[in-house]
Amino acid sequence: MPPAWQRERPRPEQTRPLSPHTGLSSRVQAGGGLGKVSGPDVSDSYKTTLQLRAYRGPMTPRFDAIGMVASDMAASVTFYRRLGLAFPEGSEKQPHAEAQLPGGLRLMLDSEEGIREFAPEWQPPSGGGRISLALLCDSPAEVDSVYEEMVGAGYDSGLKPWDADWGQRYASLLDPDGNDVGLFAPLHGATQ
Repeated sequence: MPPAWQRERPRPEQTRPLSPHTGLSSRVQAGGGLGKVSGPDVSDSYKTTLQLRAYRGPMTPRFDAIGMVASDMAASVTFYRRLGLAFPEGSEKQPHAEAQLPGGLRLMLDSEEGIREFAPEWQPPSGGGRISLALLCDSPAEVDSVYEEMVGAGYDSGLKPWDADWGQRYASLLDPDGNDVGLFAPLHGATQ
């Protein structure tokens, strides 16, 4: 499978799903740009008006996915599955895998071998990870329990849980490639 930036994107006039969970879809007209869904089986994140075009003009880029290169695809898929991301069965054996995230974004993992199929000169960056993912937990207690569960399962700690002065319970883990994965929740009484 080609990397995300080489895949064909849906045209504005095509039907596209608005929610991977409900199968609802909406027809977006070429000049329109607005869509609205509602109903009891639609999550709150999908009950908002969608602005599909950020601006008028020949280009319509939009933030769609986060792509990361995995040195060990099986280890990375296992790590992110343990954090609740739903990678399809068999993803650990593929050169490319995607998990749909709440809100419509996707997390994409590509193996180093898969990257070298179209960029033979590619080399992994030296030094530590250069990105950080942040996962919102339901409560400060969940930050602690997820952190303890992951460290107990053998994954590396970045920062032990602590009450940050910006009003969050915060901790971080390192994924198998050394990328920082933050866990956070608002502290009781703190505003975000």
